[in-house]
Amino acid sequence: MLTADGCRSRRQRFLDRLKPAGPVLLADPIHLRYFANFHVEAQSLGADFGGLLLLAPDGHATLFHDARVPKTVEQAHVDERKPIGWYDGQTPGVGPRRMILQPIVAQNGGRIHDSLADPACAGVYAITSEIRRAKDPDEISLLKTCMKATDAGHAWARAHVTPGMTELEVYAGMAGAAYAALGHWAVLYGDFTVSPGSKKRGGPPTPHVLAAGETLILDYSVVVQGYRSDFTNTLVIGGQPTAEQRNIYGLCAMAIDAGAAVLKAGAKCQAVFDAVDGVLGGKLVHHAGHGLGIQHPEAPFLVRHSTETLVAGDVVTIEPGLYVDGVGGVRLEHNYLVTETGFEQLSHHVLSPT
Repeated sequence: MLTADGCRSRRQRFLDRLKPAGPVLLADPIHLRYFANFHVEAQSLGADFGGLLLLAPDGHATLFHDARVPKTVEQAHVDERKPIGWYDGQTPGVGPRRMILQPIVAQNGGRIHDSLADPACAGVYAITSEIRRAKDPDEISLLKTCMKATDAGHAWARAHVTPGMTELEVYAGMAGAAYAALGHWAVLYGDFTVSPGSKKRGGPPTPHVLAAGETLILDYSVVVQGYRSDFTNTLVIGGQPTAEQRNIYGLCAMAIDAGAAVLKAGAKCQAVFDAVDGVLGGKLVHHAGHGLGIQHPEAPFLVRHSTETLVAGDVVTIEPGLYVDGVGGVRLEHNYLVTETGFEQLSHHVLSPT
């Protein structure tokens, strides 16, 4: 999980770069997660409501938040935490719920510095986007937690998916395995669906009943405190892939290895894309991968026209895919931590069609 020292260090780096003349008020949920470990669970009564983080020039951090957000707020790493009452279950709520934070804005100069209308907004986002690229040790630890749970879901699918199941049943089984690995509930989202080829490369699970020979793309994330994994395997239902399916599967596996071989600090993102797409004969119809962390996707972007360069601490995906009509769609994906000399592979699921 994110640590107090990690959040404090990130806040200080931000302030050192911004050099504010006075306090800075932040509201973007991404900034509050990154700088204070403040995260409101997506499925809760407080899901649409957040807080405000006030950073003094000396680094003192104060979090203001709706008193009815989930207890995860108690894990926030700040110097002061000030809940504000809106509704106590006994008396009417105090006006529109969002407005309970308005007095805090008024008391601090009437500005939210990461509001799109604020003059400081562009500078705030430029700095935060840059420092978020190189993940800190506590962020990497949290990402590994997400990935361990995702590994468990993929292992369940390889062991249990059979013809006659629905995509929704597959999702439920994989989610249950991920919950067991974590020891608690979490958000899971992504692709849990059959791909017949170019017409459908992904999508949420449906009541579709799996038939032997179909290719089932399982490309999903497990989200813990706002951080997330993202990696993929494709199963051939019934466990007897055709020669054509084995061929495109093998090409995708070779493409992952080719892209990973390029990974290291200083490498061009374009070079990673070219390595992946080269194995696929120029037939990659989406990105070769992307950055991963609080957002999905986030910088850097491993795309055909990239202008970015990898830095040590980037966490990235490599995800080649081929979608052949009459054969099926196949996508594979691993996650990697970029280092000065190469990479550390963070996902460890078995890439196999059976």
